[in-house]
Amino acid sequence: VQLQASGGGLVEVGGSLSLSCAASGSTSPIDVLGWYRQAPGKQRELVAIRDTGGNTNIGGSVKGRFTVSRDNAKNTVSLQMKSLKPEDTALYYCYALGRDYDLKPYVTWGQGTQVTVSS
Repeated sequence: VQLQASGGGLVEVGGSLSLSCAASGSTSPIDVLGWYRQAPGKQRELVAIRDTGGNTNIGGSVKGRFTVSRDNAKNTVSLQMKSLKPEDTALYYCYALGRDYDLKPYVTWGQGTQVTVSS
């Protein structure tokens, strides 16, 4: 499975931005799709993930501001970000947790897309 992310860029404080990610190489819905992020000098952290049943796990620092959605049939996931803050500046990684043909779990990461919030 490969992940191709798009979106991101530069936005002012309080602004909005959207990220999209498309997964290829899977013939069935991927169990979990979502986003992590990593700021310079910090560890990678959860932003938001969503499973095929619609259950979500949202990072505490973005709750109420970010929304994750997905299309199970197309294996795409989107992240809508609003009320952006300078601390949201980071490299955002698309994430997939699925199972292969032998039902073994795998994790795949996208290439990362930069989000910069200017104050």
